[in-house]
Parts: sequence; structure tokens; C-alpha cells
Amino acid sequence: MGMDYAKMRAIAEQLGAYAEGLEGAWSVEIGPAGPILAMMCPSKRHEGTIRRIRNQLNAQIPLTHPGYVCENGPEIEHPAIARMRLPDAVVIPEDTLDEPGLAVDVTQVLAVVEIVSPSNPNNDLIEKLADYPAMGIPHYMIVDPRKGTVEVHCEPCAGRYTRLESYIYGDKVPFGPWTVETADFRRYGKAGDRVE
Repeated sequence: MGMDYAKMRAIAEQLGAYAEGLEGAWSVEIGPAGPILAMMCPSKRHEGTIRRIRNQLNAQIPLTHPGYVCENGPEIEHPAIARMRLPDAVVIPEDTLDEPGLAVDVTQVLAVVEIVSPSNPNNDLIEKLADYPAMGIPHYMIVDPRKGTVEVHCEPCAGRYTRLESYIYGDKVPFGPWTVETADFRRYGKAGDRVE
């Protein structure tokens, strides 16, 4: 590995500060190739799906993990493997949101959710599927509105998830100790209308 994490983190913070002066919404992550500045162009359906998942999880989390919440952001980091990621949704202790700094220590993260973007599907399906188990995150849900599918990955071991369950829109999806109802999820594009 080249540059150390502290240097990458400093570059990430500079990129973040630079992005604040740009038009549009940008995210900064640290992936296998180092710091990445990416423009976020989330569609309404992407945001609608995240909101449905957050609302459902936030109704259940107080019963299973009092003091935790599901939020979109903040960034999560694992300095030892030099990764910083911004999940679409993350389950973390509510009080971490009051701490100073950019990122939440990954040991605090119970679960992450990503909605596959039409422009860069590999980020969620390949890179993050390698990074999240390496970071030790117990549960990872990938929702793919291109196809109307949901994958739930769990049981990280030796840097990869050892369990995968696949579902389709309409299913009640078990996600860790919670359940996500997908009947109202919308697909991208013209075929995005509800499947009755």
C-alpha cells in the first residue's frame, strides 16, 4: 500500500472543503485507489427508496438496539485498512452524530444500505461488497432498482461476507434483526411503476 491513511484522510478533507465551493452535491470516499471525489446525482426514486428503508428501520431499531438510528450519512471509516465510505444509509448509535469530525468509527456500525446507482453500479456491487466485510460491518443490504432486486449480505469472515440471501421487490426482506417491506419500492426508468 502506498500513502498512509492519515495522508489520505487529509487529502479527503481538502477535497471535501473544495467540493463545498462547487455546484451540486459531492461525496468524498477513500476506496482501494485512495481518495475519490464523486458527484452525487441521486434520482428521486433512489432517495425515495432510502427514505422508505430508513423509516422502516427507525420504527424497529428502538426495540432491538435502543439508542441506535438509521441515517443517510455520515461517513464511516476504518483507518487500519485505509477505507472511508459514505453509505446511502447506516445504522449507528445516535450520539455519534454529536461527535466532532467527519467520520464515524466503523466499529460502531451495525448495518449499511446501498441503493445501486444506474451510473456506477460497480461501486456498490463490487468495491463496497469487498470493503464493508473487510471493515467488519455485520449486515449489508444492496437494493438494485434497475432490476427490482435486494441482496442481504452478512456474517463477515476473513474479509468477505459468507452469507447471501436474494429477494425481489414485493418480498418482506429480513435484514439482521429487522424486516424491510419492499412492496412499495419503485424501479428506475419507464418500467419503474409498481409491479402489482
